[in-house]
Amino acid sequence: MDMEASNYVDSTLDLYRRALMAHPNVGICLQAYLYRTKDDLGTLLPLRPSIRLVKGAYNEPPTIAFPRKQDVDKNYFQLGRQMLRAKKENRCMRAAFGTHDVTLIRRLANCASEEGFAKKEFEVQMLYGIQGAEQERLASEGCTSIVLVAYGSYWYPWFVRRLAERPANLWFIVRNVFTG
Repeated sequence: MDMEASNYVDSTLDLYRRALMAHPNVGICLQAYLYRTKDDLGTLLPLRPSIRLVKGAYNEPPTIAFPRKQDVDKNYFQLGRQMLRAKKENRCMRAAFGTHDVTLIRRLANCASEEGFAKKEFEVQMLYGIQGAEQERLASEGCTSIVLVAYGSYWYPWFVRRLAERPANLWFIVRNVFTG
């Protein structure tokens, strides 16, 4: 299940918990830029969840989300380490990392290695066309590299929403399209 803006987190988590009872392989997305995510992760771990961790794309007030990139990155790394430890202890069925941040990917890959995970157990998810060289590097090293492809009649509104919510995303995409 994808996660939307902060005002939908509680209802999305409630829906996830209900769905998980009937469908144990359903997963949930958590956003590292929200202050609450550490607590949300803590309440989910007893359920042995499948989690995809992302940075977060919505423009939230500083009372709800970390306003500075370095704070989001720090929280992402800490949450990622917690997810890897939980997976090692069999308290997390799946730990996936949705990010294009090469530094974070490599730091978490090192943590996964230190925890004794095989390369194929480290999963990174990225959008098609962004950080292609990193996607290929991960795959060639044996890591699980999932590529998201937006399609259908809703791909364009989804894409535009991401750009509108965080204008910095536009520069990130432009940089990646023209530099590979």
